[in-house]
Amino acid sequence: MMEPEQKVKQLDRWAWVISVLVLIAVLMMRRIKISTGIDFSFLPPFHASVNAITFIVLIAGYRAIRAGEIARHKFRMSLALILSVLFLISYVVYHITTPETRYGGEGIWRIVYFFLLLTHVLLAAGILPFILFTFIRGYAGVIERHRKLARWVFPVWAYVAATGPICYLMLMPYYA
Repeated sequence: MMEPEQKVKQLDRWAWVISVLVLIAVLMMRRIKISTGIDFSFLPPFHASVNAITFIVLIAGYRAIRAGEIARHKFRMSLALILSVLFLISYVVYHITTPETRYGGEGIWRIVYFFLLLTHVLLAAGILPFILFTFIRGYAGVIERHRKLARWVFPVWAYVAATGPICYLMLMPYYA
């Protein structure tokens, strides 16, 4: 049986590999366009819904751990991770098959939109490995290290999950 620290070290390597591959996929989706003949225009509201549900599940997971309900916390955080993976796969599929929609708002709303979008994108790009590291430490039973990471990973992940639907709602009038 593998010691928890050994398990963490081994899984951390996989977390880095996955994070790099995801970053490459997201960077490449702007350059690669595939014509499938399938209309994926239904995906933006799906993305916003998945992100909103992820946010709710994250809050529920946080509340569960604050109440000492470890099994519920594990389930909810696992569900949040699964929802985030579902979102990511769907998001990449949408962006490699569909032209980009540009925001058309003006004035203060344009500034608000681009601030939210910029912080959402930058934090989403940077948080993935840390979400995985936090999850790995919880899974491996290295609880103190899990807690230390979760204290700052959770609010960033929650911010990313919350700002996705907000950006969608602001962009919604400009979809074809």
